[in-house]
Amino acid sequence: MNALVATNRNFKRAAKILGLDSKLEKSLLIPFREIKVECTIPKDDGTLASYVGFRVQHDNARGPMKGGIRYHPEVDPDEVNALAQLMTWKTAVANIPYGGAKGGIGCTPGELSSSELERLTRVFTQKIHDLIGVHTDVPAPDMGTNSQTMAWILDEYSKFHGYSPAIVTGKPIDLGGSLGRDAATGRGVLFAAEAVLSEYGKSISGQRFVIQGFGNVGSWAARLISEAGGKVVAVSDVTGAIKNKEGLDIPKLLEHSAKNRGIRGFEGAYALDPNSLLIEDCDVLIPAALGGVINKENANDIRAKFIVEAANHPTDPEAHEILSKRGVHIVPDIYANAGGVTVSYFEWVQNIQGFMWDEKKVNNELKIYMTRAFKDLKSMCKSHDCDLRMGAFTLGVNRVARATVLRGWGA
Repeated sequence: MNALVATNRNFKRAAKILGLDSKLEKSLLIPFREIKVECTIPKDDGTLASYVGFRVQHDNARGPMKGGIRYHPEVDPDEVNALAQLMTWKTAVANIPYGGAKGGIGCTPGELSSSELERLTRVFTQKIHDLIGVHTDVPAPDMGTNSQTMAWILDEYSKFHGYSPAIVTGKPIDLGGSLGRDAATGRGVLFAAEAVLSEYGKSISGQRFVIQGFGNVGSWAARLISEAGGKVVAVSDVTGAIKNKEGLDIPKLLEHSAKNRGIRGFEGAYALDPNSLLIEDCDVLIPAALGGVINKENANDIRAKFIVEAANHPTDPEAHEILSKRGVHIVPDIYANAGGVTVSYFEWVQNIQGFMWDEKKVNNELKIYMTRAFKDLKSMCKSHDCDLRMGAFTLGVNRVARATVLRGWGA
């Protein structure tokens, strides 16, 4: 199912449960602003190339809009719209004072040199600099971008507005980035898994985990789960999938992956068909890669008792219904992967105050926010007799709706 259709469906269900006024419901669904710009740059060989850049600013009722910028050949306006909307609900669930946004450029970053990527990033920033801002819209890294991309945005934006470290998050530490930001989304996934397991008298220790995706989020989740006593029995990345029912040696796998640019060929495990990874026998399944990977075709075959959504929109609505009827507990993405944006908020706060935190404080604060958000989410589940996904959506939508009304949206 199209990401925007699926997101709108979940929003409308939450709006119905909350009994929102139809005009308010429509207002919350329509993006605040959609930006589309042409970015023309000279290539290293002297030729000119043009790329299309997008920024969707969904809602600012609760604060500056916040969201990543992705560089990918299939950057699609519908997907960017969906992810911007999800950011609005995600920041509200985490109860941080942000709205939602998302952006991207339709390009293949692997085919561009570092100097070409820098020129592209700077041109994109030049086109949107007057529409983003420290108290307006704060970008961050996403698929195909990283801390270096944010450094270029910071530098280009500062040429127009003066030195502004708080204009982006996910920056290099040397430019005001926050300690703990690199691990934040994966650490948040750990806290989300701990929260849901504790509801059923379980802990991370002794549980069997399968992780789809061994990039930044999946690898950090695997490392932290392993350190907490969990047994990661199978993982996958773009190079393939591997399994060891006795548990993978995660520290050695991390070394192998860094050295070989992927998990393929790791000793101490055997190769697995990547298509069967999601249906491997385990206690907790963590999809940490692409959206829409759990669908009506494979939902009946999934054997996990818990699913913690580290990726954005990994479970289609039809699959969610099938899994819920089977008694599988799904921790939704707008809560489970909120660790990244929460620590981005901490980074923004540190930049504005000009006072940086140590890593222990960052991690402790993240645990407080993730634990509190789960408690709030569960309270909505109890109030509205709904599952965790609708608990999260009703929590997020209700907070944004209240802020919108209090600000006088109909005036």
